[in-house]
Parts: sequence; C-alpha cells; structure tokens
Amino acid sequence: MAVLIDKLVICGVGLIGGSFALALREAGAVGRIVGIGRRPSSLEQARALGVIDEIAADWQNALRGADFVLLAVPVGQIDPVMATIAPHLDAHTLISDVGSTKGDVIAAAYRHLDAHLTRMVPAHPIAGTEKSGAQAARADLYRGRRVVLTPLPENDAAAVGRLEKLWEACGATVVDMAPQDHDRIFAAVSHLPHLLAFGLVHDLAGRANAELLFSHAASGFRDFTRIAGSHPEMWRDICIANRQAIVGELDQYLAELAYIRALLLGGDGARLEQLFEQARQARMTWGERFGG
Repeated sequence: MAVLIDKLVICGVGLIGGSFALALREAGAVGRIVGIGRRPSSLEQARALGVIDEIAADWQNALRGADFVLLAVPVGQIDPVMATIAPHLDAHTLISDVGSTKGDVIAAAYRHLDAHLTRMVPAHPIAGTEKSGAQAARADLYRGRRVVLTPLPENDAAAVGRLEKLWEACGATVVDMAPQDHDRIFAAVSHLPHLLAFGLVHDLAGRANAELLFSHAASGFRDFTRIAGSHPEMWRDICIANRQAIVGELDQYLAELAYIRALLLGGDGARLEQLFEQARQARMTWGERFGG
C-alpha cells in the first residue's frame, strides 16, 4: 500500500492509539510516528516496543508538519488537549479522536478548534480489550471491526475521505452515524455492560466472605466480569460524559431486574424459562449475524 500520511502524531500511545500506529505501519501506510502524552515512561516503552518512532517533548514540535493527529486519550482529557493543540495545528493537519462518547468531544471541538473544524472528524473504533498500555497494542486489533465516524456539518469531504482510508488500511469497516444516536446506542451496548461488570465485582469484593466467593468463581463469572479489568480512568470519563443516556439505560435494566425478581418470588418457572429462551435466541442471533 502507498503511504497515506507521512507524519502521524498520537496523543496517548496505549492500546487504541498504539494499535492504530502498528496497523498503519504493518500496512505500509505511514511514514514517521510521533508519540506524545502525560507519562514519559509509557512513551519510552512505546518507542522500545516499536510502536512509535520518536517522542515529542512538546506540542509545538510534535505538530510541526504533522499530517494527522490522533487524540487517543480518555474523553475527560479531550477538552484540555484540544485547547492546548489549537495554536500549533498546521493548516493541513487532519484531526480525529477515538472516544467512546461523541457529544462531549464535539462540544470541545467547537470550543477550541473553530479554525480547524473542516479537518476535525470525530470517530470511535469499536474494538478493544480489558488490557491497556502500549504493551497491549496489536496490529490486528481493528481487522474486521467497525469504526463509527460522526462527521461535523463543517467537515470537508476530502478530510472525511482521508480518515476513512486510514481506518480501512487498519482493516476496519467504516460507518457514519449522528453523534446523538452514537451516544444512545453505546450507552446500551457498551457503557451499561461495563457499569454492571464493575458493579458486580465491587459488590462481591466488599463482602465479608469475598475471598471465599472469588475462590469458587469460574467461567461464568470470568466471562461476565472480564471488562471490569478495563482502565478505570477511561471508564470514569465515559460514564460521566454520557451519564444521561446511561442512567436511562440503567433504569430500563432495573425494570428488567424487577420483573425477574417478581418471577423468582412467585416461583414462576415457566415465564422465567420463556425469558431465558428469548434472551438465548437473541444472543445466538447476534453472534451469528455480527460475529460476536
């Protein structure tokens, strides 16, 4: 593949940003990769692992001549980072993010990047694991996965097209979505499940017999709570940023739990089995259709 960008700058060289760098490098689509972030030790590790080529000491040097800057930081950091990079962006630099929420990211872009809105294209790769850091990055993370773009009305079509090509070079399928729809959908299918996993583990860990409980937990507990191993700062920011939609989904789930509780109290095995069967069929259909 021909080089799509000469200089890529990644702010936050962890699982998501690092995997983007490795995927483009493997595809031969990038020339030089520069990393910048809060923790020098993490950047040194990323360079040692070959995820990035060099470390930038400051934004002025990082963004000089940059073709693309990817903001791969927790969404709670997006606002101050955008404010910091605004004075140093070149006129041609493409800007994007990888945040799991879009309403707050777009609001920050309007606050700080008004002179660059044609080239600031919000995005969200639907991929990841419970692991974090540059050591977790892998070139194949995005293969066969979706990346959602939520373009702004001000976006230049050529900028959107460039971003699509970059994600396609990573092996991803790109789809467009309105930001409001994005945040409602992912509150239901991503943010709520993480909240539930964190909540269950926290509840059990706080009990007097926690050690006994955990010593007997097996595959069901492991599968349900795997995502409770995810990055706490990242998920704190996501939950706060999208809290209105998440609370709505949590209320819906509480109503479902109340119904299940009523079935248990009433000893209604028939309806409980019917509910389980409907859920089983829905889960199997999802797995068959979307490769879950």
